[in-house]
Amino acid sequence: MPRSRRAARRGTGSARASSPGSEEEAGSEVLSHCSSASESAGPADEGPGSEAASEQGQEEEVEDRLKEHMDNLLDKSAKARQAALQSLRLALSSRTLSEFLLERRLTLTDSLEKCLKKGKGEEQALAGTVLTLLCLQMGSGPEGEEVFRSLKPLLVSILTDSTASPSARQSCATALGTCCYIAAADLEDLVSCLSCLEAIFSPPSTGELGSAPAQHGPLHCSALQSWSLLLTICPPSHLRSILDNRWLQLPPLLTSSSVALRILAGETIALLFELAQDLEEDLCHQDTEFLCTQLKVLATESNKYRAKTDRRRQRSIFRDILRFIESGEYQEETIRFGLECMYLDSWARQRTYQAFKEVLGSGIHHHLQNNELLREIFGLGPPLVLDAAALKACKVSRFEKHLYNSAAFKARTKARSRVRDKRADVL
Repeated sequence: MPRSRRAARRGTGSARASSPGSEEEAGSEVLSHCSSASESAGPADEGPGSEAASEQGQEEEVEDRLKEHMDNLLDKSAKARQAALQSLRLALSSRTLSEFLLERRLTLTDSLEKCLKKGKGEEQALAGTVLTLLCLQMGSGPEGEEVFRSLKPLLVSILTDSTASPSARQSCATALGTCCYIAAADLEDLVSCLSCLEAIFSPPSTGELGSAPAQHGPLHCSALQSWSLLLTICPPSHLRSILDNRWLQLPPLLTSSSVALRILAGETIALLFELAQDLEEDLCHQDTEFLCTQLKVLATESNKYRAKTDRRRQRSIFRDILRFIESGEYQEETIRFGLECMYLDSWARQRTYQAFKEVLGSGIHHHLQNNELLREIFGLGPPLVLDAAALKACKVSRFEKHLYNSAAFKARTKARSRVRDKRADVL
């Protein structure tokens, strides 16, 4: 299948969501799971030889821990298997381990298949996440394609099983979309995954879309996010058929009770308008005026029964969506990692970044610096090779950090004071 990496060809631009504090905690937990170097290593001996030996010892210790976790995937205890999956998830999201995993991909794939088949709920959800990370580490070559093809039928089976755990179905939706984006080589695989995901967030009866059960909100969000991710690599011939009729299934999702689903639906609509512009297709429809009216309502909504943070987030994002549909303007932001930065200047590029950030969490910056697949997708070139002097030069002193934090605190306080309630003093 001719892969058109839209995200790699597009210019540079922005991401909306910032990493939550819980992801930083997860990152520190990764270090405790994967390497105990900070606890066991004493003062470093002088000389490059001792440093190299120390690094080699740390790598061997990490590999031993990973081997132990992989062995525990076959343990009889469900708790032991879940703990092993959790440790593998943290390790694969915070490190690049393609060489280590290359020799053991078949063993790990078989173990994940057993967890998906025999496990329940949380175990299946974790197995789906680890599978996504494994495919991300293997890349878009034959190895990644082999992993995807071997487990695709099982992912589809769990995703379409209404009796399966919602968390397991949600994880399988993310895994199916991300692995297909990375490793699918045939148009048939892409089209089948699009159809499967579309059936999840768009029930047969259009009138029931707005009244979907609240517990299905996260599942519909994952399915819609994966579906929109695959649209960015969809060939023009199939994309035209989606633009002709499928996109009309999205506006009813704007009335969902889930704020996350409403936002995702709005962003996907903006993505479809952008793809139509690239194909020089006219997406105008008799309902377009009504759609803009809906977007204006969501961009100015002030209903008190919704949480204040949800209202602010919704208004901010839908203002950007409405501005793009009416005038074609996109709000850019910069993503910085290490000594580099990239820009997300399109909805396609933003959707790709958000999809991988959802999988990698706080490890997204490490993978942007070192993962060859991600660097190829975003057009960042080969990973930078920095010596110790360059790394030391880019370090910020404690005093400079203090000045920066003070300035940021002052600016944040001023910005927040504008939107906080100005209550009259009571005498």
